[in-house]
Amino acid sequence: MMRTFVLASNNKKKIAEFGTILTSFSSDIQVLPISAIDFHGDIEENGTSFEENSLIKALVPAGMGYIGMADDSGLTVDALDGAPGIYSARYAGEHGDDKSNRDLLLENLKTVPAEKRGGAFVCVITMVFPAETGLTVPEKYRIDAALAEKYGVNPVQVLSIRGESRGVIGYEEKGEGGFGYDCLFCCPDYNNRTFAEITQEEKNAVSHRGRAMEILRQVLTEMRIGQ
Repeated sequence: MMRTFVLASNNKKKIAEFGTILTSFSSDIQVLPISAIDFHGDIEENGTSFEENSLIKALVPAGMGYIGMADDSGLTVDALDGAPGIYSARYAGEHGDDKSNRDLLLENLKTVPAEKRGGAFVCVITMVFPAETGLTVPEKYRIDAALAEKYGVNPVQVLSIRGESRGVIGYEEKGEGGFGYDCLFCCPDYNNRTFAEITQEEKNAVSHRGRAMEILRQVLTEMRIGQ
């Protein structure tokens, strides 16, 4: 049975990353960007956590009758008490200005020595399954009950998964691939090359999103989606 997931994003690189991983689960899964269902507005991400922002976005396509999927991702830096965190995409003030965000991060870390420049990329994936799908999320992976109550959703229909990838924030940009903070995030699994210096396949194996996706793979199998 074909299952259509609508990703609440129009970021081409993110769509490609999700599409590559999700469609590898099964030929019976297709991933569409939110623009494909004629939604072209902005989704206000006014939550206080990765989990809440991810839910806010996933609820949009779900409210239009599709299996809604979203992620909220960001970089947390130990020396900055977890900043930029949920504000990663607008750290310098304007949403999506990657270069300004990176410049501000480097400025805020300019006096921080190498041994204290640790941090983590965080990815929370949320899926909202409309009741008519008949799908039930395993208890271990259901969204927090308080958050479900806040948004008036049944937690048995909302999947929430968190993945993290730890590394070190470099002193300068390196690499041409990736997006966002990738060119500053040095990955210990690849001899401290940045996420922008490794291939997409290498990144998927160790990234926050890749690790969340691995958990998702197990849950989808348990839910017998795409089988």
